[in-house]
Amino acid sequence: MAKIIVVDDDFAIQTLIKINLQMQSHKVLTANDGVEGYALIQQELPDLIILDVMMPNADGYTVCQRVRKNPTTEHIPVLMLTALGVVEDKVKGFDVGADDYLVKPFELPELQVRVRALLRRSGKLPKSATSNEILSVGDITLIPENLEVKILHQITRLTPTEFEILNCLLQNHHQAISLSKLLQEVWGYAPNDDVETIRVHIRHLRTKLDKVSEGKSYVETIYGGGYRLIPEGLSKNKTQK
Repeated sequence: MAKIIVVDDDFAIQTLIKINLQMQSHKVLTANDGVEGYALIQQELPDLIILDVMMPNADGYTVCQRVRKNPTTEHIPVLMLTALGVVEDKVKGFDVGADDYLVKPFELPELQVRVRALLRRSGKLPKSATSNEILSVGDITLIPENLEVKILHQITRLTPTEFEILNCLLQNHHQAISLSKLLQEVWGYAPNDDVETIRVHIRHLRTKLDKVSEGKSYVETIYGGGYRLIPEGLSKNKTQK
């Protein structure tokens, strides 16, 4: 059973989600606007946040950004739930730190799938902690207990989604991994082949790696083929962006 906070000013949708998730044996708490929601998140420290975008007082983008900037909540997966479905809105959600994005109206089975996928890495060891998986190759070492990556002698903290993406690339290092495979491996499903989902998270991951890479780049874009991890690193001017 997980603790989930639903922040949505639409009482009907809020109730529908709450009842459905309670039927899945989860503990569900609710809030009606962004300010109330963020206060509840700080107080309860849930395993997952389901966050509407268009709300009074503080919108979902603002709340998500605050969650990511707070060290006590930065690790909590966030599912954005909104009627805004164009690519630009999704990118904005991912840019402020959302892990996934579900457009209203939605089917309850789709909500359940996305919740399960996010809870797999909510406050628990990610799947990279299993004994049969690689944790260190070349310059890169994963630290699953803290959702961290060590590059040479520098350590940086990742979000659960960034960690899972890097782990997937690490398990298949020097091989091109397609966008659809990354979506399947990290999210547990392919959300309408939404390539922007991966591209934004890859960009965030690269930014964090660049800060500790000592002039190297590790994630290579394979045009038409996805991404490839080079654990030994390449000079940045040789790596496609």
